[in-house]
Amino acid sequence: MFAFDGCVLIEDEFLRDGLQNEKRTFSVEEKLGFITQLEDAGVSRIQIGSFVHPKWVPQMANTDELFTRLKPREGVTYTALVLNGAGLDRALAVGVKHLSISVSASETHSQKNTNRSVDEGRAKIKPVIEKALGEGIMVRAGIQSALGCGFEGHIDPDRVCEIARDFAAMGVQEINIADTAGLSNPRAVYELCCRLHDEIRADVNLSLHLHDTRGLGIANFVAGLHAGVRVFDAAAGGLGGCPFVPKATGNIATEDVAFACEEMGIETGINWQMLKAPVEQAEALLERTLPGRMAHMPPPPWAQLSEEK
Repeated sequence: MFAFDGCVLIEDEFLRDGLQNEKRTFSVEEKLGFITQLEDAGVSRIQIGSFVHPKWVPQMANTDELFTRLKPREGVTYTALVLNGAGLDRALAVGVKHLSISVSASETHSQKNTNRSVDEGRAKIKPVIEKALGEGIMVRAGIQSALGCGFEGHIDPDRVCEIARDFAAMGVQEINIADTAGLSNPRAVYELCCRLHDEIRADVNLSLHLHDTRGLGIANFVAGLHAGVRVFDAAAGGLGGCPFVPKATGNIATEDVAFACEEMGIETGINWQMLKAPVEQAEALLERTLPGRMAHMPPPPWAQLSEEK
């Protein structure tokens, strides 16, 4: 156990998955401020929005403007989510270079999220992925509700693997497995990820999108590590939740994942203590305490003694 090699990439999704379920709309200026703070903390991949219809997710209505006003920092990847051809066209118009394009493995979630069955969603998304790849965009193909559904419960791993194999055959660079409702457990995460590593091309990265609905988020993250996953989604403060899944709570917190990696000697490039400021700012704007843990922890006594010396 714990024979980890290499480093871990954490994609922060505070600005997309984190904000999409909030009633308070964040301005472009506020979002740009959060991006700067995430960059300063060492976050090297940031999902800053989604190109979806503002009628359904009004918090994402300014994603186009956000990309046009963004001042890219060297070494940082700025990404977004698209669900259809119209979203891809919007992303292309503002020069996005990295996209997540996803479908659901759950029939009920797929219908509520896109008004399509799983098979219809897969058929519709295939030309979108092919067009994006043809435009030179780095594509991360995602499988939502892959580890459990808030409506249906168990999701057949065979279906998840079938979708993943199809994505890999299209030539995507990464496949993202999402525990959208936060219903999974470490054993299920480990077994599915190990199986996927055996069934998709070796040059396709596998990433995990984990929620902490039942308190197993970090345990599921460690299980993913054991299964060889080195790319994980998180959100500063543990903010998040799907608008179309009942009681789906926040993502695993970026600062908590970065802290866990640091404690285990795994490099992330993120100074988790520098995420305290944006989390505190978010809490003030949202007028509530966010569920992430490390942003609320004081430095340990030995760290204070070290600074005094």
